[in-house]
Amino acid sequence: MNMYTRLALATSLLLSGCASTPNDPTLTLQTKKAPADYAHCVLPKLQEDSLNTTVSETQRSYRIVVASKVAANDVLEAYKTSEGGKVFLYERALLASTFGPSSLERAAQACL
Repeated sequence: MNMYTRLALATSLLLSGCASTPNDPTLTLQTKKAPADYAHCVLPKLQEDSLNTTVSETQRSYRIVVASKVAANDVLEAYKTSEGGKVFLYERALLASTFGPSSLERAAQACL
């Protein structure tokens, strides 16, 4: 396989990863906080890390989208449950980090 074929294959794999979205969350958490309280805890932590976020809400949930310039956006969703909230984290980084949790995961864990 020549260099150009390898480059084309690598580019194709990277782009297909950007276009697809995972069906399963990369992390599922339980919190005693209501979704609004949880989101109000997470947002300032993400802003401290200078992450560009968008928030949307419904009667039963909050959705925080963290914009990415190089990969698909990361998403954190918090849903109301009878015991507080259930949190789903969808991280869509090009390459999974083996160096530790992302800023989004750290904020999600810290606000439980």
